[in-house]
Amino acid sequence: MKVDANEADAGEGIELSFAIPCYNEEENVAAMYEAVTAQAERLARSHEIIFIDNGSTDATRSLLRNICGQDPRVRAIFNNRNYGQMRSPTYAIYQAEGAAVIGMCCDFQDPPELLGEIVRQWREGAQIVLGQRRMEKTSWLLGTARRMGYAFLSRLGENIIPGVTGFGLYDRKVVDMLASWNEPEPFFRGMLVESGYRIVVIPFDRPARAAGETKNNVWTLFHFALSGLAGSGKALLRLPIMLSIFVGLLTIVLGSALAVRTLMAGIPPLLTVLTVQAGIFAVLLLFIGLIGDQVRLLAERARNLPLVIEEERLNFPPGRELPAARVAPRMHLDRQP
Repeated sequence: MKVDANEADAGEGIELSFAIPCYNEEENVAAMYEAVTAQAERLARSHEIIFIDNGSTDATRSLLRNICGQDPRVRAIFNNRNYGQMRSPTYAIYQAEGAAVIGMCCDFQDPPELLGEIVRQWREGAQIVLGQRRMEKTSWLLGTARRMGYAFLSRLGENIIPGVTGFGLYDRKVVDMLASWNEPEPFFRGMLVESGYRIVVIPFDRPARAAGETKNNVWTLFHFALSGLAGSGKALLRLPIMLSIFVGLLTIVLGSALAVRTLMAGIPPLLTVLTVQAGIFAVLLLFIGLIGDQVRLLAERARNLPLVIEEERLNFPPGRELPAARVAPRMHLDRQP
């Protein structure tokens, strides 16, 4: 589909932006472009589609070059290497200029047919609209790993909505706010909850991948869960403090038993050693927990690493290279009376 550059939006007044990460998606990228374009032209007065390629080794980049040459509303970012499942998609979201940004995968497991309902909820006032996976056709091992991961994160992470993958829509205010946080390893779905903006969840049955092979396995999901837990779970860092309280109470019980036993029959060596060791362990856990919480606070104040390093970008208007530079003026204006 050839689109005249004069008819395409020049970058100002974009209503909907689509941020689509890809890695070795040569079998899906053209079909995804066609499907999203069809929905965008029906739903929005103007739109842009941002594909961010995370170091593909197949024909994905060549196909994106062709698409960008055909349609100036499509933009592409080529990373200089693979930056993982969190940094690359988040970077694309921060590069978007739309009044709302829609993040979705390139494998059709985030169905374009759901975009109409997502946009409708946004027009009715929702600031964040998230698709929630109700059921997914996948292997027993991968499904079990996901369920266990969500259960683990839900207990120790404060900002987890089970079944939410990040597929959904984020209002401009939400995107600018999150971009200003400068998270070096952004657990985006957790950040959305932490931001406190109004969230609407839309359950859906997640279909199987349209084509190609999944890039996820139990090992990659394990790494993803650890990054998410480290990025959103204060409870994990504070777990030693909770344990120190428990061990401290146990020390008090042992100390009371030691005092009674000493008064009645003299000092019991084993109970004495056990009480002293429990007390030392409680103190150590307390200080480890306090140090961990201080490290978390220091990390939150010192994050300034780039999410990705670009190798090339296509079809971007001038002045869109630095998302942080765009965020700062907007945040300043929002604070004006």
